Amino acid sequence: MNTLQPHRHSWPHLLLNHARQHPRIAAGLALSAGVVLLLLLQSIIQVSRGEAPLFVRYALLGGTAGFIATALGALPALLLRGIRQSAEDAMLGFAAGMMLAAAAFSLILPGIEAGTALMGSATQGGLLVVLGLFLGAALMLGLDEFTPHEHEKTGPCGPGHERCDRAWLFVFAIALHNLPEGMAVGVSFAQGDISVGLPLATAIALQDIPEGLAVALTLRAAGFAPSFAVLIAAASGLLEPLGALLGVGLAGGLMLAYPIGLGLAAGAMLFVVSHEVIPETHRNGHQTIATLGLMTGFALMMVLDTSLG
Repeated sequence: MNTLQPHRHSWPHLLLNHARQHPRIAAGLALSAGVVLLLLLQSIIQVSRGEAPLFVRYALLGGTAGFIATALGALPALLLRGIRQSAEDAMLGFAAGMMLAAAAFSLILPGIEAGTALMGSATQGGLLVVLGLFLGAALMLGLDEFTPHEHEKTGPCGPGHERCDRAWLFVFAIALHNLPEGMAVGVSFAQGDISVGLPLATAIALQDIPEGLAVALTLRAAGFAPSFAVLIAAASGLLEPLGALLGVGLAGGLMLAYPIGLGLAAGAMLFVVSHEVIPETHRNGHQTIATLGLMTGFALMMVLDTSLG
């Protein structure tokens, strides 16, 4: 990471000052990160005892499929300098629709079903998923607030962003988008249930193709060389298998962790879609085509979940 100019304050000092300015978001991040670490620790212990190798392999394969799809989607940017903004907004809307449907059909509904079976009450089972939803949203809100990153339209943000090279700011922004997708794949395979994991992994991989192209073209539009833009967009897909391992770790241990983990992954995805993707597609005056793309993506995911689930 390159620095643009010398600074008197260290990263911990910058983060502490930022936390003082945003105490509620900092508290939410601390709480959600603490829960994530506890769930991850108990699952690591289980995996280390050799009790959970099968679903770890499933999760890794699902996350790797997302990485490959992202890389394939980014490749055309080697030749394409750009596409019509309306087409890009439609592609991102399509990806958003698939993510919304995946959160509903492949995460929230199985989470409620698992929570109901565990608690013996539909209300209590649903509340477990709701808890996970808000933990996921708090986690992503905190990461968005405390991670220095940059978007093409809104510019740099986050504590210490002026100390980072612009390329790294784009990398961090992409990471914030891809991490919850990988987590969702991992959580969906956490109990080794193909009927839950396969539709979601397929949907994530499909929507990663246009998303990878959009990311690579965004980097090209920001002034980066074609090969560098494609490399960074493809490399961002590596967060999907890494996120999948994190997700399977969150929900692969205690039975109580499974519905909470499904809700957490859904909450993280919903936050990214509502906070980042949909506003981006509506910023350029192409709301109608972006909405039609979203509905198409939602419908496709609904069919995939019905046919593969």
